[in-house]
Amino acid sequence: MSFIVALTGGIGSGKSTVADAFEKKGIRVVDADIIARQVVAAGSPALFSIAQRFGQEMIQADGTLNRGLLRQKIFSDTNEKQWINQLLHPLIHAETQRQIKAATTPYVLWVVPLLVENGLQDRADRVLVVDVDKDTQLSRTIARDGVSRQQAESILAAQVTREQRLACADDIIDNSGDASEIEPRVAALHDRYLQLAASATRQD
Repeated sequence: MSFIVALTGGIGSGKSTVADAFEKKGIRVVDADIIARQVVAAGSPALFSIAQRFGQEMIQADGTLNRGLLRQKIFSDTNEKQWINQLLHPLIHAETQRQIKAATTPYVLWVVPLLVENGLQDRADRVLVVDVDKDTQLSRTIARDGVSRQQAESILAAQVTREQRLACADDIIDNSGDASEIEPRVAALHDRYLQLAASATRQD
């Protein structure tokens, strides 16, 4: 079994930038968000189930899921949100495990935005948190997603607090500065993870 480093952080923290830097080091990245999109891809059984429950308008002309409409349907309805979670979470978990098991790199970087919210931190050998202050999160989210400040604040409010996330961290990358600072920090952590993975393998 691979040594698993879980990468998490709040919205707008720069998780993708950090994950890309690890990928450049030749490390396998398993991204929960990408897997979540794959399990509801055009023609998938899960997409068919969603259309059966909520109507054919859930499938767009190009065969893909109408994510905006789905969000509207489940946003204020706890039962429907629970139904979606029960449908998708086992599929996402199974595909995540398959990709992690198939990895041949010394360790795997498992990118999970809602790691702490979903209580998944115990499934990793190490938790790496990408940390930025709230103002940076808000300004980046508004610029990237074209949302209002109010929308960005409501997204932030739905996630665990910065303090809760940092309390679960084994390692922290402060990403509030310049992007050029990421590579050396990732390089140092990469060396550390190689050592930890090697010692874990010897203990096995």
